[in-house]
Amino acid sequence: MLVAKVLRKSALTVVMGAIAVMLLFPIVITFTNSLMTEQEIGINYGPIGQMNKAAAGRTNLYVNLKLLPDQVTLEQYGKVLVGSPRYLAMFWNSVFMVVPVIAGQTLVAALAAYAFSKLQFRGRDPLFLVYVLTMLMPFQVTLVPNYIMADKLGLLNSTNAIILPGIFAAFGVFMLRQFMLDIPYAYIEAAKMDGAGHLRIFCKIMIPMIKPGLAALVILLFVDYWNMVEQPLIFLDDPFQQPLSVYLSRINGEMGIAFAASMLYMAPMVLLFLYAETHFIEGIQLSGIKG
Repeated sequence: MLVAKVLRKSALTVVMGAIAVMLLFPIVITFTNSLMTEQEIGINYGPIGQMNKAAAGRTNLYVNLKLLPDQVTLEQYGKVLVGSPRYLAMFWNSVFMVVPVIAGQTLVAALAAYAFSKLQFRGRDPLFLVYVLTMLMPFQVTLVPNYIMADKLGLLNSTNAIILPGIFAAFGVFMLRQFMLDIPYAYIEAAKMDGAGHLRIFCKIMIPMIKPGLAALVILLFVDYWNMVEQPLIFLDDPFQQPLSVYLSRINGEMGIAFAASMLYMAPMVLLFLYAETHFIEGIQLSGIKG
């Protein structure tokens, strides 16, 4: 029995390790290739521009996926950060879109979750059901209504067309409500006996007890809105207002810049996750996301 248990554990470790390597391989390739010279990148990935000929059967071309560069250089990062002001401009466009959405949705979601979980009022549960149904609808279903509403409100070609719907999205309410449902109502009754009102209860009791949930929500929102592409393309006609995610999708023929820009693009997400990893995992585990 002990041998079988050790074998099962070893096999599981090998399988999980193989999956981890497969998932990390594209990131490793992107990082190492971002440290290559433009000439070396051209040699390795030059065949990409000639794939049409290969498809027509006129030649047989393969891309050389090198793991280690012949000469380590920061040339590509210099081109992105110094030689390409558009990158930095669109980086700050992303920041000025994502930060208001995260701050606004976190605040609105926490208040709404408190109301849906701890306050008693007529129609609470049916209203919450309707609220959750909006979360289940894919983006493509709500696209036309959102576009028409943004047009009527004069928000087209404005970042508010993305920020305002993001602030009032339903996902944060659903997630934080799961945390607050597990908090015993006895805490609220004790606070009321001491003369605390709902605002004090919310700030002094509920918020400290759902910190893991707030951390998990912030990370999930950051990843979601940092990577958005469809909303900016639809609501923002001015390319100088669009975020960094759109810039990356439009890099053509500049493989070195694409590798370096991709690494810089991933850096905020990786750093945020590493900083709040413990709270994120705890938040996901505690939420369950239980119904």
